[in-house]
Amino acid sequence: QVQLAESGGGYVQAGDSLTLSCAASGRAFSDYAMGWFRQAPGKEREFVAAISWSGGRNKYYADSSRFTISRDNAKKTVTLQMNNLRPEDTAVYYCAAEVSGLGSRTRADYEYWGRGIQVTVSS
Repeated sequence: QVQLAESGGGYVQAGDSLTLSCAASGRAFSDYAMGWFRQAPGKEREFVAAISWSGGRNKYYADSSRFTISRDNAKKTVTLQMNNLRPEDTAVYYCAAEVSGLGSRTRADYEYWGRGIQVTVSS
């Protein structure tokens, strides 16, 4: 089992950058693929990015032009770098762990979730 805790959210202006981090506790973090999802008010939770257990080229994005996902298995962290933020990026962002280790864009494939962190982008 793994516990996840997001950090780094906040209030920014359109065009700014923000880095979210997710710290994991528990064993076998390096076995899991990690993903980021977000949920805006009144909307479904949607996929943002994912990275396989090994990282490297096995990354998946909803928008690769502005977001970058990375992980550090030794530190048990996964990071989401977000650039050129837009008001429509405003949402609660969630970190999640997927047990196959391969990565997925599908919310139902993720077994463990953090509590989420708010990102607000003003225009």
